[in-house]
Amino acid sequence: MGDYSLWSVVKNGLTGNKSWKPAWRKAAPKPSYDVIIVGGGGHGLATAYYLAREHGITNVAVVERGLIGQGSVGRNTTIVRSNYLLPENSRFYEWSLKLWEGLSQELNYNVMFSQRGVLNLAHTPSQLDQYAQRGNAMRLGGIDAELLAREDIARLCPGIDLSPNARFPIEGGLFQPRAGTARHDAVAWGLAYAADRMGVDIIETCEVTGFIRDGSAITGVETSRGEIRAPKVGVAVAGMTSEVMRKAGVERLPIESHILQAFVSEPVKPLIDTVVTFGAGHMYVSQSDKGGLVFGGNLDYYNSYAQRGNLPIVQEVASELLAVFPNLGRLKLLRSWGGVMDMSMDGSPIITTGPLPGLFLNCGWCYGGFKATPGSGWCFAWTIAHDEPHARNAAFTLDRFHAGTVIDEKGAGAAPRLH
Repeated sequence: MGDYSLWSVVKNGLTGNKSWKPAWRKAAPKPSYDVIIVGGGGHGLATAYYLAREHGITNVAVVERGLIGQGSVGRNTTIVRSNYLLPENSRFYEWSLKLWEGLSQELNYNVMFSQRGVLNLAHTPSQLDQYAQRGNAMRLGGIDAELLAREDIARLCPGIDLSPNARFPIEGGLFQPRAGTARHDAVAWGLAYAADRMGVDIIETCEVTGFIRDGSAITGVETSRGEIRAPKVGVAVAGMTSEVMRKAGVERLPIESHILQAFVSEPVKPLIDTVVTFGAGHMYVSQSDKGGLVFGGNLDYYNSYAQRGNLPIVQEVASELLAVFPNLGRLKLLRSWGGVMDMSMDGSPIITTGPLPGLFLNCGWCYGGFKATPGSGWCFAWTIAHDEPHARNAAFTLDRFHAGTVIDEKGAGAAPRLH
């Protein structure tokens, strides 16, 4: 498994690209491991990687029911940011953003992290006041934030409709310069590559069908490829959390699964240099390196495990895009997809021990799963290795829903679909 380097690119370019090796082994399951991670998406792979890198635990199996990169990690809009209001969330996501900044070099794999910034548009004076509050909270926590006036936005993103007779006039915005985007596929491949190099077994087409128990403790998993035992089992399966945990006998969790659609337009010349979010609804857009506009918006508002959406959301999100960029009205859509979101009751994640001995849970990511990838993996690996959470994820417990100490970023109450 050679390193990726300028020399390897030149060498393979001169020899017909015949010397490239697979980025990770097609491992077969062993009877037992020190840790099993259920879920080969971004969070599961990051957890395995940091278990090996930070804690020296390399006898790890990542079991994935499909193929690496075909779940929600490859079905998102690639946005990375840490512009949160509440300290529990802002501290965590800022740590994740700092990990993003060095991830390509650390993995020896280009995840195409582009710090092009994220701009939240404000359409009323009161909304601009709310953004000022959030920006001040971010700056007090050492996170970059800039409150922009209309003329600042005009310089930053000339294509935005700033006319006074716009349907949703723009009053200003909140900008985080260090935020941006990353290539979702490359993130999955890079984490799989780095984890494999450290000895982690990545076992694809291996669906978990049940859990092995010793009394109340979880001691392994039953899979479509046989039993695999381990004293510690971590579950990081995003929108499928409820289904997988039901196989462990856990019938109720404070999450719901919803569909979130995303869209890509035909490629155009450079128009949008940053990530722009619509403040009068729910829409976010950026431009990919290939020129396509990548955008998404609201949930489909019905519970489902299908990786597809419906037409009303297409109309809603497209109309919001045109409200901000009316010059895009003749663009054609190339494709769309749906990702399964595990929406928590308060809109904040769960990274915790339990709910059974030997079991560890990572879920409830709502819209924030992709940007949390390295931070989630780092914290989940710590929690598994030490049997207790790190300070960065100590607040993200299941117990908070029993105690009423919720982390309600949007103030929307106990309604997952509103977060």
